[in-house]
Amino acid sequence: MRAKFFLGRLADLAFVLIGVSFLVFLMIRLVPGDAVTIMLGANTEITPERVAELRARLGLDQSLLVQYWLWLTGALQGDLGTSVWTGRAVTEEIGAALWPTLELTFLSLLVGAGLSIPLGAFMAQARGNWTEVGVRVGAIAGLTIPSFWLGIVSILLVSKLLPGTSVLGYVPFTEDPLDNLRRMVLPVFALSLPILANLSRLVRSAMLDAMGQDYVRTARAKGAGRRRVVYKHALRNALIPFITSVGVSMGYLLGGAIVVEQVFAIPGLGRLVLGAISERNYPLVQATILVMTASFVLVNFAVDMLYAVIDPRVRRR
Repeated sequence: MRAKFFLGRLADLAFVLIGVSFLVFLMIRLVPGDAVTIMLGANTEITPERVAELRARLGLDQSLLVQYWLWLTGALQGDLGTSVWTGRAVTEEIGAALWPTLELTFLSLLVGAGLSIPLGAFMAQARGNWTEVGVRVGAIAGLTIPSFWLGIVSILLVSKLLPGTSVLGYVPFTEDPLDNLRRMVLPVFALSLPILANLSRLVRSAMLDAMGQDYVRTARAKGAGRRRVVYKHALRNALIPFITSVGVSMGYLLGGAIVVEQVFAIPGLGRLVLGAISERNYPLVQATILVMTASFVLVNFAVDMLYAVIDPRVRRR
């Protein structure tokens, strides 16, 4: 892989992260309401002196550019600040909530992307068959159903069919692996279904396009069987746009995880950032969104590298 291609993608990654960090920093401070007043709202006595003291302690008495520069230089050194409400390091609070979100996102991506390949290949191979039509209708339905609604309905169904079954909350995998996976079934189902529907339709379209290419006709003319043509020749080339879409899907999963975590009472980054926004906890909001954005950007960076490995024409551009 050419160093120029790698360094170019690495520069793009750094530019995106810095741009996102500035936008998040600015937008949080444009939210209506004074953060210092909200923080002191629970106290019985709010004086101008106390407001000025807290504003100075948080650095809010300085210009926005100075505030951003101080926060950015600290973040580059691994210091993301201190939570206003708890006094703990932001990295500690994010670390405590990071694993549930990572597990939910990873399992949803694994299920959605993993099942979409055989499902899309089946739809391409059985084109025009009544079973393929049924699967396509189901895929379209999966794209239109919101994850939060699917999660709520699944909770209601389980409570009716299997009363007494615990489906809410989160149990760490290290404490009880079976209970952990059992509680993750419904959230993963709700979050992965739209991804499965979207990627399977993409695989189907890419395979149908690949099966019309000259190299596929040549393989058939040489006597290659239908299964060999579909799964060795057409599917391999259909995976190129699929891999790109998997990276984009990561952004949907991170955004959807925020809502799904609320529905299933999972103490992940979604619940953490929503609570921090309502409390105007600037350091925690900035750091959490930066971590989520960085995860999305890093996944797409890895996808670009994998894309270049699969298709050498990409790294020559």
